[in-house]
Amino acid sequence: MKKTKNSTLDVRKLPLTGILTALVIILQFMANYIQPVPGVSITLVLVPIVIGAALLGQYVGIWLGLVFGFTVFLSGGANAFLAISIPGTVITCLLKGALAGFAVSVVYRLFEKKNQYLAIILSAVICPIVNTGIFLICCRIFFWQGVQDWGASLGFDNAVQYLFIGLAGINFIVELAINCVLAPVILRLTKIGKSTLAGH
Repeated sequence: MKKTKNSTLDVRKLPLTGILTALVIILQFMANYIQPVPGVSITLVLVPIVIGAALLGQYVGIWLGLVFGFTVFLSGGANAFLAISIPGTVITCLLKGALAGFAVSVVYRLFEKKNQYLAIILSAVICPIVNTGIFLICCRIFFWQGVQDWGASLGFDNAVQYLFIGLAGINFIVELAINCVLAPVILRLTKIGKSTLAGH
């Protein structure tokens, strides 16, 4: 009986996983066209990753992160990095998304029973932190010469300054702010999703 119940629950997860996957793809493509400031994309793509990882667990969180990374290729968001290192770009895009989804699921599970709102807030915060953190680390490993050249051409004093301010800083702040502002909405959607999966 337990096996049947778990199988049913897994089947119920599939439609929601599909919807969240589609949202990740759509929102990532949209981000290329929503740039109020050159180089700064307004993206909601981390929101469905947070919802999926918190509601459906680590494997869905990792999956959505991988879809996010793969969609970056398709949308042209990684073209500048592809010109420097194809393997490095593949590793960077897939790793940062997957680890962000995994981190959300871990943080949410740790705090869910104590306070659901706190769990969602921390999950919404950790997602862009891990996503951006892995990106910065991979920039240092795979693209450092390119980062130095880009920073110098834009008038930055050094590559580190460009990396944290010009390349990743503003986008990180925007992503973090969006996730925090939408945290109550994420919590509400998560509760609705749990109720649906439970069959109530």
